[in-house]
Amino acid sequence: MLTLAFDTSAKTIAVAILQNENILYEIIINTGFHHTEILMPAIDRACRESRIKIQDVDLFACTLGPGSFTGLRIGISTLKGLLAATGKPAAGISSLAALALNVEDRVSLIGSVMDAGRGQVYTAYYRYNDHHLLIPASGEQLVHPEKIVPDCEKDLILVGDGAIKYRGVISKKTGKLTIASSMHQHIRASSVGILGLEKFSRNKLLDLNTFVPHYLRGADAQPKKNLFEN
Repeated sequence: MLTLAFDTSAKTIAVAILQNENILYEIIINTGFHHTEILMPAIDRACRESRIKIQDVDLFACTLGPGSFTGLRIGISTLKGLLAATGKPAAGISSLAALALNVEDRVSLIGSVMDAGRGQVYTAYYRYNDHHLLIPASGEQLVHPEKIVPDCEKDLILVGDGAIKYRGVISKKTGKLTIASSMHQHIRASSVGILGLEKFSRNKLLDLNTFVPHYLRGADAQPKKNLFEN
């Protein structure tokens, strides 16, 4: 199974190509240039350096949000174009779930925290089950930084640029709390691809005509009970 995965939900762009769960190519770009200038050239480069053609891809995987409104629109528009051109299947992935895969701790609760701007963060909590699969422990939420850490008796690891940005606020919390290194604050496209493969195995695929970004922010935004149902 050859998977092309990418993320445009934050300031960075990430692209990866996987053969099953083996990473053939992966890059994270944090140049500050507009996503429209970077994404397609990055995908083209990934294919060239992996010596594959876009028609060889068996599955596309892309983050649907939450995240940057503009970034998500660019990523999803690109995904729709690739699907229309190739007719191949695609999986939509929560950006917060992909971020949580940066943490390999199989015991602690993992909190993904993305900077949402306006003094808020996107956050959700995850854990690994007995089969070492990442599963949601909460819905996605848009909250103020002081509400990042829930009441929890388990060890908690926070990961993401929101956790780094609001470290001072978070450090005032009590409990068994760790903030992952800034080296792990960006979403990896390989994580998007791995979660995409899991969705493919359960036939949880996108409908080209109906799927949309998951912005989360808005008066009618509600936390989702299951982050893997996109």
